[in-house]
Amino acid sequence: MDAFAIFMIIIILIIGTFTVISSTIFTVEQQTCAVIERFGKFNRIAYPGLQFKIPIVDTIRTRLSMRITQLDVNVETKTQDNVFINILVSVQYRVLTGKIYEAFYILQNTKHQIEAFVFDVVRAQVPKISLDDVFAKKDDIADAVKVELSETMAEFGYEIVKALVTDIAPAANVKSAMNEINAAQRTRVAASEKGEAEKILKVKHAEAEAESSVLHGKGLAGQRHAIVTGLKDSVEEFVRQIPELSQKDVMEMVLLIQYIDTLKEIAGSSKSNVIFIPSSPGNLSSLADQIRESILVGKTLETR
Repeated sequence: MDAFAIFMIIIILIIGTFTVISSTIFTVEQQTCAVIERFGKFNRIAYPGLQFKIPIVDTIRTRLSMRITQLDVNVETKTQDNVFINILVSVQYRVLTGKIYEAFYILQNTKHQIEAFVFDVVRAQVPKISLDDVFAKKDDIADAVKVELSETMAEFGYEIVKALVTDIAPAANVKSAMNEINAAQRTRVAASEKGEAEKILKVKHAEAEAESSVLHGKGLAGQRHAIVTGLKDSVEEFVRQIPELSQKDVMEMVLLIQYIDTLKEIAGSSKSNVIFIPSSPGNLSSLADQIRESILVGKTLETR
């Protein structure tokens, strides 16, 4: 046998050995498992790390991820008040460590199976709830999905970690109507609050005016009482000092002085500068009567 033939045999042996070794040794990644079959029949589960198998006899049927997987399911259904909505349910699931065989061999399509159960649960729950309550009870819907799926999928080797209702989308015209209703309600509440505020302001203003009128009346009464008391004391003192004059004469003199003072005040007022006073020739008593009436009119004008 020549050297070339020996060399080729060596090369073939090396390649064969490498092929046998490579088909015998394999690795499984972390959070992954491999299903090993022998002549097409399930043999064992290979877990993460370095693994061995018999070449040609054993084959790696599949590799399953042990990580949590999320499946988004969009379900169209209607509410109790006959409004069609789209509900997006996110289901998070993973393969149970002790049921890898069931997870691979029993279910042909895991995602389709989960979707079917989600459709069934959502369409059984939402028609019992009104549109407004769907938003408030979305956690109840998610819990119902999780409970139903957990009981069923556990038999097939899957654990349902979480079920979430991530979106509730009514039709565009329904959204617009809901926004209009909400805006109208807020406008009505704002108008009611504004009306109550105006009512309170008016009541307080009326109470303030009433209290002001009462105080003004008390002040005016006190002023008149003080004037009368002062006139009485002045007349008595005047008569005591000048006995020749009667109280009537003194009163007429005081009224005349008051008359002149009132005319001065009216003339100096910016609101009015003309006053008509009834007067006719006669004695001082007649003039005093006229002065009394004029003083009353002048006081009335001052208070305006």
